[in-house]
Amino acid sequence: MSGDKEYLEKLAEKVEELLIVLNNIAEDLRTVAASLKTIAVSQLSQPPPAPTPAPKVPEHPPVEKPLGIEDVKMMFPEDLEGLLNFEDKGEYIKITPRQYLGAENFAKIAQIVRGAGGDYISAGKDSHFRIPKLKP
Repeated sequence: MSGDKEYLEKLAEKVEELLIVLNNIAEDLRTVAASLKTIAVSQLSQPPPAPTPAPKVPEHPPVEKPLGIEDVKMMFPEDLEGLLNFEDKGEYIKITPRQYLGAENFAKIAQIVRGAGGDYISAGKDSHFRIPKLKP
């Protein structure tokens, strides 16, 4: 019986400690709630900010310069650029691999090409990526 009594006393102490912690948390939450209410009331009593004027739109859109091979090369990290050949084909830049790319490098290159408005052209041994020199 003595062991049961000690066990119950320890449990009661733990419950009291938990109650103290929970009371501290409840007090902190009341403080936070009061602060939030004060902030909300002060923001509601302030006038709304003045609307910002719309940015001026130029009368003529800027003329885009066609992409060159160097512009396209700059889109690729050095490690990927070293795996590729670049060729100017008039309306687009043709990008061909120098070696087998592997799935991971192919996916990275395809993502960059698609981001630049380009495509992958599947044509057997003549498969390549192409990026248009002018954006549509």
